[in-house]
Amino acid sequence: FLRDYAALLSPAAFPPHRHDDLKEMLDSNKDSLKLEAMKRIVAMIARGKNASDLFPAVVKNVACKNIEVKKLVYVYLVRYAEEQQDLALLSISTFQRGLKDPNQLIRASALRVLSSIRVTIIVPIMMLAIKEAASDMSPYVRKTAAHAIPKLYSLDPEQKDQLIEVIEKLLADKTTLVAGSVVMAFEEVCPERIDLIHKNYRKLCNLLIDVEEWGQVVIINMLTRYARTQFLNPNINKTFYGSDEDEDEDEEEKEKKAEAAAMAKRKPYVMDPDHRLLLRNTKPLLQSRNAAVVMAVAQLYFHLAPKAEVGVIAKALVRLLRSHSEVQYVVLQNVATMTIKRRGMFEPYLKSFYIRSTDPTQIKILKLEVLTNLANETNISTILREFQTYIKSMDKDFVAATIQAIGRCATNIGEVRDTCLNGLVQLLSNRDELVVAESVVVIKKLLQMQPEKHSDIIKHMAKLTDNIQVPMARASILWLIGEYCEHVPKIAPDVLRKMAKSFTNEEDIVKLQILNLAAKLYLTNSKQTKLLTQYVLNLAKYDQNYDIRDRARFIRQLIVPTEKSGALSKYAKKLFLALKPAPVLESPFKDRDHFQLGSLSHLLNAKAGGYQELPDWPESAPDPSVRNVEVKESVRAVGTVTYRNTGAPRGPQQTEGSEESDSASGSESGSGSEGSGSASESEESGEVSVSEEEEGEEEEKKTKKRELKKAVQESERSPTHFEGFINLLFSRGFLFSVRFPSLNVDFYLFLPVEPAPSPQVTPVNNLLSNSLVTDLEGLSLSEAVLSPAVSRNASVFLALKSYELLHRITGEGLSVEYCFSRQPFSPDANMVAVQMQFTNSSTSDTKNLHMEDVKLQSGMRVKDFPEIESLPAGETATAVMGIDFCDSTQAANFQLCTHTRKFFVSIQPPVGELMRPVFLTENEFKKEQGERSFKVQ
Repeated sequence: FLRDYAALLSPAAFPPHRHDDLKEMLDSNKDSLKLEAMKRIVAMIARGKNASDLFPAVVKNVACKNIEVKKLVYVYLVRYAEEQQDLALLSISTFQRGLKDPNQLIRASALRVLSSIRVTIIVPIMMLAIKEAASDMSPYVRKTAAHAIPKLYSLDPEQKDQLIEVIEKLLADKTTLVAGSVVMAFEEVCPERIDLIHKNYRKLCNLLIDVEEWGQVVIINMLTRYARTQFLNPNINKTFYGSDEDEDEDEEEKEKKAEAAAMAKRKPYVMDPDHRLLLRNTKPLLQSRNAAVVMAVAQLYFHLAPKAEVGVIAKALVRLLRSHSEVQYVVLQNVATMTIKRRGMFEPYLKSFYIRSTDPTQIKILKLEVLTNLANETNISTILREFQTYIKSMDKDFVAATIQAIGRCATNIGEVRDTCLNGLVQLLSNRDELVVAESVVVIKKLLQMQPEKHSDIIKHMAKLTDNIQVPMARASILWLIGEYCEHVPKIAPDVLRKMAKSFTNEEDIVKLQILNLAAKLYLTNSKQTKLLTQYVLNLAKYDQNYDIRDRARFIRQLIVPTEKSGALSKYAKKLFLALKPAPVLESPFKDRDHFQLGSLSHLLNAKAGGYQELPDWPESAPDPSVRNVEVKESVRAVGTVTYRNTGAPRGPQQTEGSEESDSASGSESGSGSEGSGSASESEESGEVSVSEEEEGEEEEKKTKKRELKKAVQESERSPTHFEGFINLLFSRGFLFSVRFPSLNVDFYLFLPVEPAPSPQVTPVNNLLSNSLVTDLEGLSLSEAVLSPAVSRNASVFLALKSYELLHRITGEGLSVEYCFSRQPFSPDANMVAVQMQFTNSSTSDTKNLHMEDVKLQSGMRVKDFPEIESLPAGETATAVMGIDFCDSTQAANFQLCTHTRKFFVSIQPPVGELMRPVFLTENEFKKEQGERSFKVQ
């Protein structure tokens, strides 16, 4: 029977019929069956089941023509190619053909499978495939190539040089899909090649907001280390607010800081524009839904930002405390480190760190750490009341941590030391032994600061030796009695007597303190304790623990003089009864900031594998020009701005030469010059005398005003007359048409009928009131306004957007705003006019406002604004500068200088501000429109 049963259970009795149905479906000629089989196999893999025995049947279908089946086959192969390398190698030619597939998903999947085959013999094939994929038209395939780079590098590190070339090529990619993956490959293969980032730094900063979330984390961490090597420390010679480190500095450090401060006075710090670009582009990511992104931005600001700007991360980090407990744990670890040096930014959110009863123990202890770090003279009473509630918790580890936190608060804030000590003494009567034991340990540390004032507490603690059984607490009491035995001369010998009775039953840590107590009492009160001390030493001489035996022999030779005793016994009192400094209760997070925040090494407080040290700030600023990128010449023609005219006279300036001026402006508009029409018109108008202009001025004004009012009234009475009103506005120079041929769109701009005395712009809603007659009632139609030369300089009825160039806090009272006036810059027609407004908000005059150290991209030019000799306090001044952006949106960087300071600023134009106005007659406009329409067709 047993033989038959064993034969029944043998493997031969169960032939391998597993997954036979799936194998039959994969071998069939119907794509529907193959697709169904692959769906079931992928579902098995998703559930964690082993499907490796199906590899031969699946790999045969890699050449299937059905796209859906092929996708699922590649998903399977990516999972098992590394396990079944021999079988995968048999199909490598099929994978290579897949790299040429028209479908981008198939090309990417083929490369992914190829890089999963961990065999060194196909390294050349993988390298060739990665190089081809890096030049693929699809960004998804290029992203897959970036993912394959670390796999190939781990398989064959000798390919590093060729892989760096591929990484350099992919870093220049302008798509957001590739950016995060290639930076990860850069971090894995060649993080030391910081020179590869120089040319791509600004592009990465600008693309950051659109990169997928995990790519953002990788890029931000990399840029943090990059910035620490390329920019100066913005907080040099400054201390962080809320930090108490300055109190403990020695004289040498103060002297060094004084020298550095003197050097800083000679050469003030100015933030690099690229440093500012990084801070500005990462700030919006503090609102990301991904906690890792928010944490990455927070650590970047903590390590790179000026101290005045770091506070913005506090609100974002507090928001993350509403997430899952795992996220809370990581965030609180980093907040605890931040609060040691930059306590002030979290003080407004103190209540966010209050502990809930539902919090896990680890979260409670971290919140306690943060609350303790935030404690100061202002909020300590609130925090201590909160701690009183926590002591009643059922979580014993949390209660012990709370008692330790009370001790740290008492150590750091002298005003509440007595209050905390009294509260801890009351805990000595608690029924819970762990609470009492932890209180004894903390009280012992506090009593070391002022023992002479608290002899009553020492007496009270001596009585607890009969009840407390926790070894650390008993050892702390014995240490206190021995250290301050002169304050309790009657109680100390009796305590030693009790301890001698139970010596053999005590823990090792308690036995060592009994020996110390006996030695100290022998030196101070030998009459009462001599025999007790000898008894304890004899017991210790035969103890099982060799540390206790060694301590006993050492103490005997030291305190009991004999003929063999050396000279050391003379100094026994100095050795045992020396004054000991009070312990400093420090946060366990004090020295963690040398690890990069948010990293695994910071979380573990130990260097993890693959961790890259955060570089130190450079002493001198590296060359910023390494990040400049050559800008290629681009086509300047953006759109056509036309001036429409029905042929009506414009006034005395429209003389016989007006047609010549119009044709000159029209011909030059195609060549790219601007303002030529106004220049030719001004030459023609120079031939007309002033007296002729004055004769018909008043009459012409009245005539045009009557015509305009009549047209308005008719348009209001009947909608059919509105077209005639528009034509009248065109004919009188009140309306401009802006035509974009490529978009086939017309835009209309209203111009005022009299020159504005100031650069302020009238809002557009003032023009569109209920009655056009009311709006046009007070129009004054001067001839100078109706001429195109002056009309272009008139204020446009559109709200011009102002940009902040220098904030008044950064500028120490000087604030600067600028706007693009959208008017020709008279010194150079190819430049964009930028109107700047200077406001002095300080109490002293600002002098010698001018520009220096202009840094531009290739092809760009700048015309400085005239120097402002003096700007009184509370006053505002305006100036106009010209910039030729060379048809690019690269920023113009320069220094704005006063008589005392220099500020790095930059002006970056929106694309719309690079359009050039070209003034044409109606006939010329229609002709140009017809030509462009024909070209488009």
